[in-house]
Amino acid sequence: MSAESSGSTKANDSIFAKSMLGMMMVAVAVSALVLGVVAVVAMNGGSSTQSASGSSVVQVTLTEFKVVFNPSVIAAGDVTFVVTNAGAVDHNFAIPSLNIRSAMLKPGEMANLEVKGLEVGDFEYLCEVAGHEAAGMTGLISVVEVGAAMDMATGSMSSTMSWQQMDKMMEDVAMKFPAKTIGTGNTELTYTMSDDGYKVFSLVAKVIPWEVETGKVVDGWSYNGLIPGPVMHANVGDKIRIVLKNELPESTSLHLHGVRVPNAMDGVDPYTQKPIEPGASFTYEWTALEPSVGMYHSHHNAQVQVPNGLAGAILIGDWKTTAMAAAGGRTHDANKVAEQEVVMVLNDSGTIGLSLNGKSFPATSPYSLAIGETMVVHYYNEGSMTHPMHLHQPSGLVVAKDGKVLESPFWADTINVAPGERWTVVYTPKDAGVWAWHCHILTHAETPEGMRYMVTALIVK
Repeated sequence: MSAESSGSTKANDSIFAKSMLGMMMVAVAVSALVLGVVAVVAMNGGSSTQSASGSSVVQVTLTEFKVVFNPSVIAAGDVTFVVTNAGAVDHNFAIPSLNIRSAMLKPGEMANLEVKGLEVGDFEYLCEVAGHEAAGMTGLISVVEVGAAMDMATGSMSSTMSWQQMDKMMEDVAMKFPAKTIGTGNTELTYTMSDDGYKVFSLVAKVIPWEVETGKVVDGWSYNGLIPGPVMHANVGDKIRIVLKNELPESTSLHLHGVRVPNAMDGVDPYTQKPIEPGASFTYEWTALEPSVGMYHSHHNAQVQVPNGLAGAILIGDWKTTAMAAAGGRTHDANKVAEQEVVMVLNDSGTIGLSLNGKSFPATSPYSLAIGETMVVHYYNEGSMTHPMHLHQPSGLVVAKDGKVLESPFWADTINVAPGERWTVVYTPKDAGVWAWHCHILTHAETPEGMRYMVTALIVK
């Protein structure tokens, strides 16, 4: 399946001189809420539990607000998930990408979910009760081949895999960066001028095949065929018109998060507008009254539409200049001018999963900067978890939060970005090299097979 995008196909070349040999995945770290790695051998004696039909049986226990798997290992093939609500409130269990979900379970109730031919891969799970995903009932389960078992008691690799093999796999993954994928998000959205003086931005919401990493294509929910959607730029005083056409299989709406708009333009159906039904359009218009580091995203069935890709950035004002003024020369920039402005959208769920700008390492895009040059970075969190973003070098000067300049900017090499937050950070490197840039939740950045998910690099020349 090929991915559709209004942007051009991006063929990234490796920044490394070494070639790599492909190897099979053997283990992938799961969410911090899952106690261990999902693999093939059960804890009791090293053999998997079987149902009467021959399926492997995985016990899934739901509580407030945690999901626990037993055994903590799972193999590809036929699997029966035995789901028990051991909590005090209603829960369900779902793996959306596989179209698997239990009924809503009352405390003490159980359900069996049979999966035929479960393939090797990473799959997001969650409880779909409103608020429970954000409270912690979500994560990634990984399915591996039989020979890729982990010794859960010690956390070391089993005899099926030596440390030398682990090192080789880690190197092979690193050598693929940046891996080639189709589709590039965050491209600039060109506007037109109307006869009545509005900057007109056109958006089309539609489902597309989106290549998250090489060979991994998912159903992405996009604006203009991009994930994240295209970046919109405007100035204070501009009259802005956004025309959204809905080509999704369900209704939607558009919320301008962190942007001052009239209530009628807030995009929250059914309060401020009717849902935009499939095939229909809606026009949002307002005058930009103040600077903003804003988001735009769906506010309709948002727990599905937003993590699946329906989000983008809107910047009002000259934030390169604003950020440098806020820095006040503290970054020792060579010319007091920011050479680059970067939008980095964080995600952790939905069909897109753990990703930076819609891609998962090694398919993320690296950034490049010369010593003494400055990059203004806007972190956007459109996920359901807080992500501590860490650039190995240099420390950044945090100058704004949610589009408001801080009275006292501060230095940080790691900045916690909560869901819905936007942080603006100024980076001016002092030392050359390839510097890792990643979420510091360890399972969001590194696995036994090497770096994965929310990882990229800053190349300093």
